[in-house]
Amino acid sequence: FFSCPSLCTMSGYTPIDAETSNRRLAAAALLAVSAGACLGVALSHSTMTSTLYAAPTAVRTQPTTAQIRMQPAPVHARHFAADMTPEQQTVAAAQAVPFTMETAVAQPSSGSKLWTLLALPLIGAVAGFFYNMGRSEKKVAEAVPLQAMDPLGVSSSDYYTRLTMAAATAEYTNVKSNEIFEEAKTIMPGGVSSPVRAFKSVGGNPVVFDRVKGAYAWDVDGNQYIDYVGTWGPAICGHAHDEVLDSVRETMVKGTSFGAPCELENVLAKKVIEAVPSVEMVRFTNSGTEACMGMLRMVRAYTKKEKVIKFEGCYHGHADGFLVQAGSGVATLGLPDSPGVPAGSTAGTLVAQYNDLDSVEQLLKNKDVAAVILEPVVGNSGFIPPTKEFLEGLRELTTKYEALLVFDEVMTGFRIAYGGAQEYFGVTPDVTTMGKVIGGGLPVGAYGGRKDIMEVVAPAGPMYQAGTLSGNPLAMAAGIKTMEILQREGSYEHLDKITKKLINGILEAGRDAGHEVCGGSISGMFGFFFCKGPVNRYADATASDTEKFAKWHRMMLERGVYLAPSQYEAGFTSLAHTDADIDRTIAIAREVMKEL
Repeated sequence: FFSCPSLCTMSGYTPIDAETSNRRLAAAALLAVSAGACLGVALSHSTMTSTLYAAPTAVRTQPTTAQIRMQPAPVHARHFAADMTPEQQTVAAAQAVPFTMETAVAQPSSGSKLWTLLALPLIGAVAGFFYNMGRSEKKVAEAVPLQAMDPLGVSSSDYYTRLTMAAATAEYTNVKSNEIFEEAKTIMPGGVSSPVRAFKSVGGNPVVFDRVKGAYAWDVDGNQYIDYVGTWGPAICGHAHDEVLDSVRETMVKGTSFGAPCELENVLAKKVIEAVPSVEMVRFTNSGTEACMGMLRMVRAYTKKEKVIKFEGCYHGHADGFLVQAGSGVATLGLPDSPGVPAGSTAGTLVAQYNDLDSVEQLLKNKDVAAVILEPVVGNSGFIPPTKEFLEGLRELTTKYEALLVFDEVMTGFRIAYGGAQEYFGVTPDVTTMGKVIGGGLPVGAYGGRKDIMEVVAPAGPMYQAGTLSGNPLAMAAGIKTMEILQREGSYEHLDKITKKLINGILEAGRDAGHEVCGGSISGMFGFFFCKGPVNRYADATASDTEKFAKWHRMMLERGVYLAPSQYEAGFTSLAHTDADIDRTIAIAREVMKEL
C-alpha cells in the first residue's frame, strides 16, 4: 500500500520516498507471514486434514487399517448377481476382500501454541521499529488525510470531490505542462491569455492546470498544490465550492445568457448595496477592467473635469488612461507604460505616491481633478497596506478640493471584510469598483456609488456604457451564493486566523534562515518581500530581491505550494484552507528558506 502512489492518492496520504517505502513493505510482509502461520496453527487445531489442505509439519499422520463392511448391493446389482452362474459368484466373492486406507489424525506439537504467542509480538515489534524509522526521517511534514469539508461545516456530497480533495502530490514532473505550453506559444501571444501567468519574472514554464477543488489545484501532470492564488482572488470560499456549483447548475438549465433583464441582477445588486457603505446604486460589467473604464468615464462626466490622480504601482485594469506607472503585469514585466497608448489618453492622468498625502495635495490644489483613484490596500505591487491616516487624509483632501474619492476594491472587496476596505478602515469613498469575489469565480465586475453620481450613467443619464454579457445569470447566481456563504458566522475570523498564521510562519522561517524579509496580511490577503522593509509604496517594493523570490517560487512550486508567480502580486487564502494546509506550507517554506 505505502509503495503505491495511486493507492496513497486515493487514501489521502502523501507518498513517501523509496527507502522508507521498502522498509514499510518489509514490515507488512513480516506481519503477513506471522499472521499466516497463526492461521495455519489455528486451522490445524480445529479440523482434520482434507484433500484440499496440505498439513503443516506439526501435524503427523498414522497409517490405519480399516475394515470396510460391505453394504447390501443395490437392487439392480442383486438382480445382476442372481443371473450369474455359481462359478461367477465365487470369483466375485473372492475379489471382495478387505482393504486399507490412510487417514490423518491431528497431532499438534507441544510447543506450537507457545511459538505462536512469542513470535507474533516479536515480529510486530520489529515491523514497528522499521515503520517508525521511516516516519522520523521525513524532512517535510506529512500531509494528513484531507476531508472535503470547509471550516464552516459545509460537507461535500460528491464522491469525486471527496476523493480528489484527499489526493496528495507525489514525485514532481512537468513534462505534459511543458508540451502544452510550448504549443500554446505558437498560437497565443506568449502562450497565455494574461501576461503574469507566463512566469516571466520567476523563470521556467508555467504549470498547466487540469482541475481545482477547495484549497487545492492539480496540473496536467498530476501534481497537487496548496493554492494561494485562488484564481487571483475570486475563490474566497474555495475552488469549485459545492453550493456555488449547485446554484450555477440550477441556473444554467434556464439559459447561460439572456441579453435582457434578469431577476438575479436585482438580488445581487441589493446584496452589494447592503454590504458596501458607499454604494447606493450599482452597474454590473464583465471584469474589473471594464468596471474601472466605466467608472473613469462616469466621474469625468459627473464632475465635468478631465484630470484624475492615481498612485504609482496601483493597477486599475488595462484601459489606456490607467497604464501610467501601473503595477501588476506592467510592473512584473518591467514596462513603465504600454506601447500603443496615445499620449492624449494619459494626458489627464496624474501620479502620486502611495501613503504620501503631500504628493496628493500638490496635485489637487488647482481644483481641476475629477477624482483620486486608488487601491485601498495595494495588491498589484505586492501586498502594501495603507495607514489609516492616509485614507482619512484622502477623504478630507478630496472633499476640500472638490474631487471624488474612488476606492478600487476589485481585489479587496468582500475579501478583507464583507463591506470591503471601506468597512475595515472606516473610510467611505464616493465611488467603488468591484469584481472577483462578487462573481464567485465567473467573469464579473461592477461599479457603484452615491445615487446622484450613478444616475449620470445611461439610460438614466447621458454617460454611455454597455455590455452584451453584463449581468448574465450564471455570474449573478455564483455571486449571490458566494456572498451568502461569506455572511455565515466565523467566515472572516477564519480567514484572518489562518492568513496571519501563514505569513508569520513564512517570515519567521525566512529570518531564521538569515534572509531579510518583511510582509503582512489583512484577513484573507497577504504578501511579503525579500527586503528589510518596511514597504510603504511601490518604490520601496522595488528594493526586494526578485532573483531570490524567483528561486523561492520555483522551489515551493516543486514541493507542492502554488504562489503568485511575481514578487509584485498579493496572495490569497480561502475558507477551504485548513490549519493542516498552513502547517504543511510553513514546513515546506522552512526547508526552502534553508536551501535558498
